[in-house]
Order: sequence, then structure tokens, then C-alpha cells
Amino acid sequence: MDIAFCYESVLPERGGCEMYIASLACRLAQDGHTLHLYASRWDDTKLPKGMVFHNVAVSNWPRSLRPWRFGSAVLGALKGANHDATIGFDKTWGLDILYPQGGLYAASADQNILKEPTEGRRNFMRMVKKFDLAHQSFLAIERKQYLGQRGSLVIAISEMVRGHFQKYYGIRGEDLRVVRIATNPDRFSEQDRPLRRHQVRERYGIRPEEVVALFCGMNYRLKGLIPLLHAVALLPKNQPFRLLAIGSPNTREVRAEARSLGIEDRVVFAGYCSDMRDGYFAADMFVHPTFYDPCSHVVPEAMSCGLPVITTRYNGASELMSPPREGYLIEDPHRHHELAAAMAQFFDPAKRQACGQAGRKAGGQWTFEHHYRQMLDVFCEAKERRHAA
Repeated sequence: MDIAFCYESVLPERGGCEMYIASLACRLAQDGHTLHLYASRWDDTKLPKGMVFHNVAVSNWPRSLRPWRFGSAVLGALKGANHDATIGFDKTWGLDILYPQGGLYAASADQNILKEPTEGRRNFMRMVKKFDLAHQSFLAIERKQYLGQRGSLVIAISEMVRGHFQKYYGIRGEDLRVVRIATNPDRFSEQDRPLRRHQVRERYGIRPEEVVALFCGMNYRLKGLIPLLHAVALLPKNQPFRLLAIGSPNTREVRAEARSLGIEDRVVFAGYCSDMRDGYFAADMFVHPTFYDPCSHVVPEAMSCGLPVITTRYNGASELMSPPREGYLIEDPHRHHELAAAMAQFFDPAKRQACGQAGRKAGGQWTFEHHYRQMLDVFCEAKERRHAA
């Protein structure tokens, strides 16, 4: 097949969707497919040889209009092209396939407000959003994507996101496909665990007998670190325990929160981590009390590393779990006692081991090769639709 990827920036070292595009393109190239990339910048050393690059140049000013310009410029660049399937990942419209790996912006914005602890604060934030021009612009782009020219195949990253497409934009079931993210279990070799565990714990002064809960997220508020700190404050004081928080280097606010709760000595704010194996192998459980995640990569990765997982119903990756086999689901991150009780369950080594082994088994059942085969089916369906039209 002749497949065109459309995404403004493909610099795989930045991770996320850009790394995913590179991985999918390299796998498609192995099977001999012809590949094109429509982008404003890319790293061709990380992309398959033979891929055809199309420079989509757009003005960077004003910044708020750049997504609109890129989406329009992509459609212009595609005119006259004869690709079998075109796929866009963010802020593009009118393509054969739309695959928003970050989920729906409208759903994310609504869920983001839930991080506020009181209804008064939530109502205030809703009012602020009404006058936020960037917010309104993102909503308008999304309406153009999904309410404008119908007919695109839309890929949801989880059943939760599928439901959001139907709730917010009324996308028909025949136009929706669920293709979950995948991890590579081979990346997390158990042979690496002892050395990494020792080195990381020694670096942060974590004693061997301490039970370590790992948190990971760049947006501390959205990913639930504040409620998690409140839950840590409820744990028994005589239990050797440490929370290892990985993510943004901007820790001033969360450090102040930990200080006010009297738990500063029980939390390590490690900042950015370039290799998540360090965090996974240093930990005994993974805690992700997020207010919104379409389908977080860190959950199947933690499961593949043999960690019991605690997350929320707001995380599409929770669909990979069968609680309490691999861990626990929390209804609301603001339920601090419920979160603390779930963590306390994993102070028992036998419980940790049983849930960790079940998680490793579940995490290994859905690999990138499974994901790739489903994506091939979507590309073939898009090709058939295009030719039928």
C-alpha cells in the first residue's frame, strides 16, 4: 500500500506520538509498503529509508493559528496525490484516518476540571474556559475534524475514548475502530532489575526495606499527584515507605504540598527520568491516580515490569486490568482514604508478588505486533473506502 502520514513534527527522540509514528513507519517499511510523511520538521535518521518527505511549511506567528494553517496546508499538499490511505494524528481533518492518541480535547478539558477539589472551584474554571481563546480554538478545530467532512475512519485508543467520540460528536459506530496502545515486554529484562534497583535506591537514599510506590506524570495536577500526597499522609507512620515521583522538574508546588502535609521525608521528587526502567525496577507498586488518560503507556509498561498497579476509571488503560487480579481501580482520585487503602494492600509482599505476576502475564498478551496487525486492517479498510468512493 501507499500510505501517507500527516503530523507537524516527527522527532522520535521526543517520545509520545512522534516515536510511535517512527515505530509504525519502520514496521510498515519491513513489509514493503510505500510511505510518505507530510510534516514541517522531521528526523530522517530515525525514519525508514525510502520514506518520501513532503515539507509542509507554515508560519509560526501567531502561534494560536499554526494548527489551523498546518491542517489546511496538509490538504493543499495532498491535492493530486494518489495515496491508498492518509492518516493524521492531531489537528488535521479531511483525511482517510484520524488517530488522536491524546484522546478528545473536549473530554480532556472536562476531565481536567475534575482535578479541582470543590464544586465551587470547578464552576469557576468552567467560566474561565469560556473566555479562553486557546481553549475555544482547540474545540473549534476538533469540531471541524469530526463534525465537518464525515467519512474518516476514527481510531480510538480505548473503549473509554470510543465512548467520548460518541458522546461529544455522535461519531457512528461504523466509523469507529478501537486500537489499543502496545508495549514491548522484551524491553524490560528482569536481568536489569537488581542493578538498576540498587543504583536508583542508593541515589535517592531509599533503604532496602522500604516499600516504594512509583508515580509518573509530567502534568502533576492532571495525573493526580496532589491527591496521592494526601493519601500518603494517611498511611501508617511505622510502615517503611517512600513515594518516588517522576516527571516534570518543576516540583515547587508539589514539594510545598508535601511539606504542608508533613510527609516531605516520605517523598522523593526525582524530576525527569530519561529511562523509565530505572523507576519501574526501583519500585514495588505503580500508582497512577489520573483524572484523565486516554490510555496511558505507563500502565502496561509497569505491568510488564511485574508491578501491581493502582489507577482510576478515568484511565483507558484500566481496561487492560481485571481488578483485583493485577491491582486496583479507584473511582475518584479525591477519595484519599480509598487510595491509601489500596496502597496499604501492597505492603504485603505476597500480595505484591501475586498481582505483579498477573500483571506481567496480562501485559505480555498485547504486543506491538498485535497492534500493528490491527493497524494494517484499518489501512486496508481505508483503502477500500477510498477506492469505492
